[in-house]
Amino acid sequence: MTETKSKNEKSRADRPTVCELLHGLDIGGAEVLAADLARGLADRYRFVFICLDNLGPLAEQLKADGFEVACLDRRPGIDLRCMFRLARLLRQYEVDLIHAHQYTPFFYAACARAWRRGPPILFTEHGRWYPDYPRRRRIVFNRLMLRSRDRVSAVGQAVREALVQNEGLPRHRIQVIYNGVDVERFTPRPERRAPVRQSLGLCETDFVIVQVARLDYLKDHVTAIRTMGRLVRQVPTAKLLLVGDGPKREVIETEIQAQHVEAAVRLLGTREDVPELLWAADVCLLSSLSEGIPVTLIEAMAAQLPVVATRVGGVPEVVQDGQTGLLVSAGDDAGLADCLVRLANQPELRRQFGLAGRRLAEQIFSQPLMHQQYADCFHEMLG
Repeated sequence: MTETKSKNEKSRADRPTVCELLHGLDIGGAEVLAADLARGLADRYRFVFICLDNLGPLAEQLKADGFEVACLDRRPGIDLRCMFRLARLLRQYEVDLIHAHQYTPFFYAACARAWRRGPPILFTEHGRWYPDYPRRRRIVFNRLMLRSRDRVSAVGQAVREALVQNEGLPRHRIQVIYNGVDVERFTPRPERRAPVRQSLGLCETDFVIVQVARLDYLKDHVTAIRTMGRLVRQVPTAKLLLVGDGPKREVIETEIQAQHVEAAVRLLGTREDVPELLWAADVCLLSSLSEGIPVTLIEAMAAQLPVVATRVGGVPEVVQDGQTGLLVSAGDDAGLADCLVRLANQPELRRQFGLAGRRLAEQIFSQPLMHQQYADCFHEMLG
């Protein structure tokens, strides 16, 4: 933390200023990526964070690291006041480049500089809403407001295609930069497996499944719970750990009771010890309706866990079906249960999938590679 703070406090003249513009700083894929990017590139760029809607737990961590953080408290609908406040902050922080994470921050960034020459925007799309379809007004807006110095990045090929088809953005303007994680942080530590299981009240003989995801409707935890309803009839030792929090917690608790799996499903909430939870598990599950490039799956692969997931968005770009995990259609609780039964009965297959996943994480989804690609993009835009 001290090193990051000292880097970020170098004089303004030494480094261009990059504004990380987000909805908020809750713990999620886009937010964690932005925070890690700022820490990783703090010796080359001065980073400031502006949130449209709320701060969140990452805000305090970033402030402690020496980063400036502001919130605009955006009102519902199109908030003109928010646009003017954003424009003032960009001038106040002397921002040289705006890195807008997801579409709404891009929209506000483009509007905030509409009346004057402003900094270029890198619009990074992390995922897509479900269902996803073209919106004519947005297509017109995108074509009018995207300037020559602006760039667009997508976290995967599927996300890139959605930007072309549904946002009308030129394919040649969109670069794919895969999400990356600190692979070494997730390197398995077998000696931690038993103590972590014991702390969670789990037995060594339990077949432990972990799903790390915000409790949001797009993650479709209801399907995960229905999967467990099927699975425990065939694998009585199966246990599901749900890591994360969010607005659908009550819905999930209701489904747990409806499926009579109270003894098999644990809601752990937001956790700081995700690597240890992965080391204690046998399989990683993700039951999403829509995804970009899920960081949680990359983390699981780095921890040498096999994956069972739904074949949505960029998931097939992360999980190689039949090589690092098994994929089924969204909402298919029977298919997910069949995959989990197969892995429960084949520990050698789990081991093979885990080793292959670790190799893939090291080769394609490493954090240093991702940081360098963003740094190259910043450099080219500011050239």
